[in-house]
Amino acid sequence: MESLVLRSFPTPPVLSAGRKNWRGDYSTKFCFPTQVSGSRERDILGGDYIRCHVTNIKEKLALSQKRNREWIVNAASGQPLESGPGSFNSGHNWDSVKHSVDAFYRFSRPHTVIGTALSIISVSLLAVQKLSDISPLFFTGVLEAVIAALFMNIYIVGLNQISDIDIDKVNKPYLPLASGEYTVGTGVMIVTSFSIMSFWLGWIVGSWPLFWALFISFLLGTAYSINLPMLRWKRSAVVAAMCILAVRAVIVQLAFFLHMQTHVYKRPPVFSRPLIFATAFMSFFSVVIALFKDIPDIDGDKIFGIRSFTVRLGQERVFWICISLLEMAYGVAILVGSVSSCLWSKVLTVLGHVLLGSLLWSRAKSIDLRSKASITSFYMFIWKLFYAEYLLIPLVR
Repeated sequence: MESLVLRSFPTPPVLSAGRKNWRGDYSTKFCFPTQVSGSRERDILGGDYIRCHVTNIKEKLALSQKRNREWIVNAASGQPLESGPGSFNSGHNWDSVKHSVDAFYRFSRPHTVIGTALSIISVSLLAVQKLSDISPLFFTGVLEAVIAALFMNIYIVGLNQISDIDIDKVNKPYLPLASGEYTVGTGVMIVTSFSIMSFWLGWIVGSWPLFWALFISFLLGTAYSINLPMLRWKRSAVVAAMCILAVRAVIVQLAFFLHMQTHVYKRPPVFSRPLIFATAFMSFFSVVIALFKDIPDIDGDKIFGIRSFTVRLGQERVFWICISLLEMAYGVAILVGSVSSCLWSKVLTVLGHVLLGSLLWSRAKSIDLRSKASITSFYMFIWKLFYAEYLLIPLVR
């Protein structure tokens, strides 16, 4: 009977501390003496093998119970089940990706990105003369212009943040450089990369109006922000306003229209009535944006010696100057629309500008100029009016 029992188990190798036993598990047993009798040896090996086997089973059960407790705790706390050391934490990685995207979103100043894209699309539609012009060629030309301009837009707003870190810690502490989410080196790398990509795309497209629009925007954006002798033009309220007017009102309207007219459609340059209207109207709007953007930033501008119109004239006075300029622009737009020979254009442009002017006046009367949050919210409302105008401009005929 004893021999049958022993034959039912394979004879284990000599066991020693730190070595694997016959099941591949480490054992803490010491080696057995070899100088023993055959019967005694069978008793020792058989009994010790059973005790060793039972010990291993207990250890595995204890480890399994420990893991089960960890899984229960993780499940109760809403964490992934496999969140122990060495496991892949997909939730943490996803949060890191979302944070990176959010930081770049804030760095790119999305309201300017939207404004740039909408303005180029709107002005490009002014070059459309017949329905057949809306073709793959049109969309390709628009896409080339929009991508190159957005790259340059990110360079300009990024360079401004690099130059204004201390000011933004007071005025806009949520921006990545001011908050410390981005280092200066990261900011420099981003703006350098996007400026290179913008010029590269403008060059390979082969459109001179597009390339010159990018180049002039680069020069004015750099001179506006960078802190070098005879530069940093934003310190002068008049020169700063002229920089913004030149880019938003003149370059965007004329250069991108000529890009579509001469490069895409291969037509001679023609300055049509809608194009002249768009340039004139956006000149008013660009001045308003240039003035209004400094109203919520008065505290930081005072500290760092930026002599904006808001610092010199006060928030309330500059605010109502902006409202008056915009209402004047809407009045002119209503007159232009009313003399249009196209009925649908007359109706849509008149009603559209009446609606926008009314919304502006109603919102202006309810603003609290003592609240920075209220002023900032109104500034974003001004940008929404800016977007809406570019929806109306292609309707002017």
